[in-house]
Amino acid sequence: MNINFLALFVAALSTLFIGFIWYNPKVFGTIWMKESGLTEEKMKGAKMPVIFIMALFFAFLITMIIQFLTIHQWGAFGMIGGGNAIDTKPSYAAFMADYGTAFRTFKHGAFHGFLTGLFLAFPMIATNALFKRKSWKYTFINSGYWTICFTIMGGIICAWQ
Repeated sequence: MNINFLALFVAALSTLFIGFIWYNPKVFGTIWMKESGLTEEKMKGAKMPVIFIMALFFAFLITMIIQFLTIHQWGAFGMIGGGNAIDTKPSYAAFMADYGTAFRTFKHGAFHGFLTGLFLAFPMIATNALFKRKSWKYTFINSGYWTICFTIMGGIICAWQ
């Protein structure tokens, strides 16, 4: 199997678009700033181009894992040892001929992305928020953002063949 870097990049890019909406002052931006302890003045002093580039880079790293959680065919690839084994294992070719596109839909990838957000992102953000003494509003805004991002990312990655 080959990694579809274009799909991963588009999925990573989607996090910025979702963030522009999610953290807009008319949606959750104002509440998020208050719960994070940020002000307009603090926000203006930030180097936003660097922040956006790094956010895109980190989102791309996340997509590298999301693909393995949403595309089940990676399991078959791993079972044969990957790499050159594709050319030498007729059982892998037969498996891929039968199941190569099974569950490769946006809906299926979105489902696994949602589960990843619910059972990975939420507990991590909630744990950090507890130790930082942040509110549940802060926790739900941030974990909600990542759950939606993982859902969309999973859908894009799984459906893009």
